[in-house]
Formats: sequence, structure tokens, C-alpha cells
Amino acid sequence: MATAAELFVRCLENEGVEKIFGIPGEENLDIMEALRDSCIEFITVRHEQAAAFMADVHGRLTGKAGVCLSTLGPGATNLITGFTDATMDRSPVVAIAGQGATTRMHKESHQILDLINLFEPVSKYSAEILEPEIIPELVRKAFKDAQAEKPGGAFISFPENVAAEAIADTVLPLKVQGPLMPDAPEKKITQAARVIDAAEFPLIMAGNGVLRNHASDALVAFAEKLNIPVTQTFMAKGAMPFSHPLSLGSVGLQAHDYVACGFDRADVVICIGYDMVEYHPHLWHPNKEKKIIHIDASYAEVDAHYILEAGVLGDISTSLHRIAVQASKVHAGKTKNLKGIIMQELDDFADDDGYPLKPQKILFDTRQAMADEDILISDVGAHKMWIARLYRAERPNTCIISNGFASMGIGVPGAIAAKMAFPHKNVLTITGDAGFMMNSQEIETALRYRAAIVIMIWNDSEYGLIKWHQERRFGHSNHISFNNPDFVKYAESFGAKGYRVEKAADLLPTLKQAFADNTVVIVDVPVDYSENMKLTEKLGRLVCPV
Repeated sequence: MATAAELFVRCLENEGVEKIFGIPGEENLDIMEALRDSCIEFITVRHEQAAAFMADVHGRLTGKAGVCLSTLGPGATNLITGFTDATMDRSPVVAIAGQGATTRMHKESHQILDLINLFEPVSKYSAEILEPEIIPELVRKAFKDAQAEKPGGAFISFPENVAAEAIADTVLPLKVQGPLMPDAPEKKITQAARVIDAAEFPLIMAGNGVLRNHASDALVAFAEKLNIPVTQTFMAKGAMPFSHPLSLGSVGLQAHDYVACGFDRADVVICIGYDMVEYHPHLWHPNKEKKIIHIDASYAEVDAHYILEAGVLGDISTSLHRIAVQASKVHAGKTKNLKGIIMQELDDFADDDGYPLKPQKILFDTRQAMADEDILISDVGAHKMWIARLYRAERPNTCIISNGFASMGIGVPGAIAAKMAFPHKNVLTITGDAGFMMNSQEIETALRYRAAIVIMIWNDSEYGLIKWHQERRFGHSNHISFNNPDFVKYAESFGAKGYRVEKAADLLPTLKQAFADNTVVIVDVPVDYSENMKLTEKLGRLVCPV
């Protein structure tokens, strides 16, 4: 006879789980004991929020559900921020929390919360194991729902007395099954092709679904055949190589950026794998005058600014190929001048020697220090906006930006998960000093598991993004300043390495050395965020090129 916890772990193994990020607790003791004899590696972290962020980034990079584990009460509530980030950013995650015994759940009791109802609004599936016999079905459903398009979080509550119960060895995990993505109906393919052929200036907006559905190659082929320029949302960076002549870079700033000029001109917008949660259509379609084609594996959300001319639901790669076969018009493109302006802006700061360093200079040097397949994890803050605009991503899933939920603190744990998933790639997180301190304790986790990551801190001793918003709206800022530790000494106190960039010319060699060190490294970079308001003023004066 096995315990319910042992059956549960066998079901996780059956789902292909290789790692669980979490913290042991009193109410998950039986699960931890069952994991002793499992092939699953348990990654002990320092805070449950970090465990959820690690599962989040693991799921986003691999397409397989990341798994995190906590105990009940405060352990479970600590999971919620990272778990919600996964759901909002369309990342498959299964979160597991221990729970008090069912014999005390009906009354006021130590650390008992209604976890199912707590997680339900931010999850695709939320359930409690009340009988050992239901474990195979419940685990299979959690993973199936978490990984199904659009992916997100599934939550499992496991009461401690149920985990300890005996279960017959004849109760086994269920066969892992998943449906094949269906092809779109032929009439929808024809409809989309006709709308594209009739367009004067079509524009493609690629969203996160292109990456999730491994449709980047199909996107490039589609754009090339019809000669249609491509923009990408923040979470789709790398879906189209930035260096490609048809790539206009990323769109998503609420200000009117150069890429927005392409939307101004477009009469047809082809939304491929588009996630409305990261860039609302009222920002790029305020007058509701454009024809919209929706190509995705999931139906379009209802929105007054997103009324479709044609909707094509099915496998994205197949849909793009079939539409390209039927569409006959090769478009003029008309983006040469726009692309040239964008490229010039990126190169203008290559030799800037200002100190503190300007965001444009930092990102230019960062791109030089990283190979195309290396991974950059952006934390959330003012630096995220600069990364979204200026980091030249050439491959899918090489620039990870949280933009659905957009939670600070994802940078360090996300980088650890990325390095564990792809140990042979260089992994860098760029984080603000505020976001870094939210989960900086995980430096110890990275060192313990030999996850050699580089942490670049943009240091300004302020909540820079909030200051930017305050100054844009009110002309001044308040309550945004704080003091930082000596980040080099802070790194060294953990046993990591630390460097402080003292002049602009030192950044690139310092980054190269940090990667060569093959350990956890902090690079402290003082940043000149006066560039934020300069950008606001520049975009406010922007006149779209012809």
C-alpha cells in the first residue's frame, strides 16, 4: 500500500515534471517524504513568491507547466503574486499547497484559509484533494488545463490527513493526452486572404501566442511572401528577428512611439497570437476605423476597439501558410524610412560616455555582450520600457518581459529558472534597485544550485517608473526615494561576485567578465533616468515620417 502523497508524486512524474520550486512546511511533510525517492528535483527557495516566479518563467520558456509548492496559510498566500503573473502572462504553472486536516477545515483554526476560493479568481483551475482516489484525475486535469491554450495557473490544495492516507497500488496515474490543434475552416482562410489582398497598407502585430505556438518561422515566411511589416508586443520580442528588414520592433508604450506611426498608416491590422492583456486595442485603434484580422489558436476577446473583419482560429503556423498561399498581392511595405529612423535611434548612443549611464547606452552594450540565443529576463520598472523599445531580440524567448500582470520582483528568480532550464546559455536579468531588493534573497538559492546568472542593477535609488509617471502628469515627483546597500558588498556577503561600473567605457568589458566568471554576479550600473522625460518630450513632438 502506498500513501496518497506517494501516488500524487507518481502522478507528477507521469506529467514529466522534473523540478518543483518551493519550501517545505508542516502540512506538506508527506509530499516532501514521497519526493525523497522521486526523480523530481526539489529546488528549495527562500520565499514562496520566488518559487512561483521560477515556475512561471520555467513554464513560459519550456511550454511545460512549472510546478511550485508551499505549505498552507502564509505559504500559500505568498505564492499568489507569481501565480497570478503566470495566469496573466499565459504561462503554464501548477501550484500545490499543503492544507490543514479536513477535520478542522469547517471551523476557525490555526492558519486555515479557504485556499480554493482564494486562488479561483486568478487560476484556470482550482481544486482540493478530498479523497485519495481522485488524485490521478485531479492532477491530470490540473496539468491539462494549465497547459491548454491560453495557458495559465492551476492550483491544488492537499490536506495533510488526506496526504497521509493509504491508497491501493492499483490506483495509477492517468495517460497523458492532449488534443491536436485543429485547422481553421477553409472559408475563414479565404476571407482573411481577400481582406489582405484588398489592403493598401497592412501591418502585422505578433503577440505572445506566436511564441507559445512555435510559429515564429511561419510568421517570418508569411511576412516575407506578402511583404508586410511586423510589429511585436513586449511579450513577443524575438518572434521576428529585429534585424529582419520587415521588423519594426516592439509596440506597447502608451506614448506615441515610432512604431505607432505604422499603426496610424495601416488600414488592415493582422493580429497573430495577440494577447489583449498586454497592449489594449484602444491604444492602437482609438478611432475603430481599421479592419482587423485575428489569427490565433483562441477566439478573440470582446472589445469595442477589436471588432473583427475576419477571425481565423486554429494552428497558427498552418493558418499563416494557407492564407499566404491564397493571398496574391505582394504589398509595397512602405516602412523603409520608419525602419531607418528606429535603427538610427538605437545606434545614436553606442559611443555615449555620459555618467551615470544612459539607458540607451546600457542596452547597446548589453546586446554586444550577449549571443542571439542568450536569455535576458527583465524585471518590472522604468528599465522594462527601455528594454521593450531598444533591446534587439533575434530569437524567440530570448527576452522575457512580464507585461500581463507586470509584477516587480520577477527578475532574479526568473533568471534562476531560465538558467536551470537552459544551463548552456548565458542568462542575464536587468532589474531596478527596487525590484532587485524584493527577491534578492534568492541569490543564495542561485549559488546553492550553481545557477550562474548575471544580475544587472540599474541603480537610481528611486522608484524610477513612478517618478516618470508623476512628472509626466503633475510636473513633479514625491515619495519615490530610498537608500540602497552597497550592492558589491551585498553580493560578496552571499559569496557571489560584485562589480560597480565607474564609467561608461567599463560596462561592456565588465559584462563580458561577469559571464566569464561562471558564478552569480551582480553588476551595479548607475543609470541616468533623466532620459525618461527626454523620451516623453521627444515622443510628444514626434511627427510620423512619410
